[in-house]
Amino acid sequence: MSSAFAFIDLFAGIGGFHAALSEMGGGCVYAVEIDPDASRIYEQNWGINPLGDITVDAGEAGVSPRIPHHDVLAAGFPCQPFSKSGAQRGMEETRGTLYFNILQIVRERHPAVLLLENVRNLAGPRHKHEWEVIVRTLRDEGYRVADAPAIISPHQIGRERGGRPQVRERVFITATYDPEGLGDGAPAPVARPRHQYGEDTDWRIEDYLDEDPSGYELTPSEVEWVDAWDAWVRRFRKYNPGVKLPGFPIWADEWRTVEELEARIADGDYDGAPAWKMSFLRKNAELFDRNQGWCRAWLVEYQVASFPPSRRKLEWQAQGLGSLWDCLMHFRPSGLRAKPPTYVPALVAITQTSIIGPRRRRLTPREAARMQGLPDDFTFEGQSDAATYKQLGNGVNVGVVQNVLAMHCDRDRSILETTPSGRRVLRAVQHWKRRD
Repeated sequence: MSSAFAFIDLFAGIGGFHAALSEMGGGCVYAVEIDPDASRIYEQNWGINPLGDITVDAGEAGVSPRIPHHDVLAAGFPCQPFSKSGAQRGMEETRGTLYFNILQIVRERHPAVLLLENVRNLAGPRHKHEWEVIVRTLRDEGYRVADAPAIISPHQIGRERGGRPQVRERVFITATYDPEGLGDGAPAPVARPRHQYGEDTDWRIEDYLDEDPSGYELTPSEVEWVDAWDAWVRRFRKYNPGVKLPGFPIWADEWRTVEELEARIADGDYDGAPAWKMSFLRKNAELFDRNQGWCRAWLVEYQVASFPPSRRKLEWQAQGLGSLWDCLMHFRPSGLRAKPPTYVPALVAITQTSIIGPRRRRLTPREAARMQGLPDDFTFEGQSDAATYKQLGNGVNVGVVQNVLAMHCDRDRSILETTPSGRRVLRAVQHWKRRD
């Protein structure tokens, strides 16, 4: 069956954009990914070998014939520092960054729609210059692009629209080729208030889990650490009836009375410590002052001093739950974090893979892929779980891509209707939105 529109997939990874756009009727005519492991998984699932270097196919010498004309350019590009000299414009400001290679393709192929994705920080104040360069250079090429970023997370999208229980805020830059200036004024960013994505969803991570597979259980040491802090949570509630557990990080290594802390401060032990750390130290001292009898006993009973330093800390974000084993947990450098079993944080490397408390195991690679919206027949055969977690952590969420493109087409419908390329994309998106 012929495709409704053509897209290219830059910095393709394992193919999150491919999964999203092919499901909407698109056909991939070019993909590129420099990592050989990700390229192998991409080819394994999509039948296209993307292994290559975008700086070769779209560099100073121009755009390779290998990159054909297309309707949609999709790219989850790395955000490298842009030149901040301020003395030059356009290409000179972007040369040496991977955005430059995208811009080369845009200048020579002028696809109807651009769909660019990046980390949340791209829209932050530290990257104001980079953002302005991107917007200005795209407008210089005749594209309609908003001044403000579109920021969206899969947990904000209703289940019926492809949302998933994962908090993963990402910045999207969407643009429509509009050399005649048909669009009125500066467009609004495509991300809309949550209620416009779909129905509000009360997420339950259990709805997305498989039967418990072997190989993902916690180690005896990990169970010991969780059991110890679970006992601490229970005792806090016993000795502080009606009092909420602290929302600040609990640092067992820093438990001392307020008097002892003030003496150490007077001795200069904390000279130069940042204000945030001093605030947490004082809160921990006040906590210990009020509970030191049973806290001292807990430290001895569970031999907490023998735990690794990061396991002597607790970040409780699960008010209302009775036990750590009821929570989603993460072993982080900042401590053991516990939160409600609703949605997972952004997928990252294996060291912080979510622990499903009621199952006493980690989220599996298949379940993590489900959090990214990949189909259950997507295969990672032939590689380690660590590589799979890393690839998923670097990928885009399928449902987010689809909803962002749909909202973009709604916004720029009148412009897209004016060209064959734009109409191809618009019709495919409209068909996708009407699906059962």
